[in-house]
Amino acid sequence: MSGDVQMGTVVVGHVPNPRGAAALAHGVQEARRRGARLVVVNSSRGDALVDPEYLQGEALRGLSDQLAASGVAFEVRQPVGRDVAEELAAVVTETAADLLVIGIRHRSAVGKLLMGSAAQRILLDVDCPVLAVKTAPPA
Repeated sequence: MSGDVQMGTVVVGHVPNPRGAAALAHGVQEARRRGARLVVVNSSRGDALVDPEYLQGEALRGLSDQLAASGVAFEVRQPVGRDVAEELAAVVTETAADLLVIGIRHRSAVGKLLMGSAAQRILLDVDCPVLAVKTAPPA
């Protein structure tokens, strides 16, 4: 048995919108509370010339600066090619994550019954606890 202390991992699915910001804030909070490293996943299917949810340039630098200022150990991953549910499940498995944090949107009664297809697949596909974070309701 090794004397090394294994640092846990919190994975966050991040997109540049209020849901992504809420997920990131909770992910940082959970990583800090658990003494874990944070793996932020910002992915793209790569099926469009421009993907507004895929961080580049100044937006990517801003995210890295924000994470560096948080004081938690972090890594930003930007895979291209698979859908977000598959990508998050792969990262959770690879890192043996303790927690996955995702942002979800407010929905109507019917939407609540159906949930988002990506969020539903994530909940069903990953083998760790999932923290689904909502943004504040619109005023």
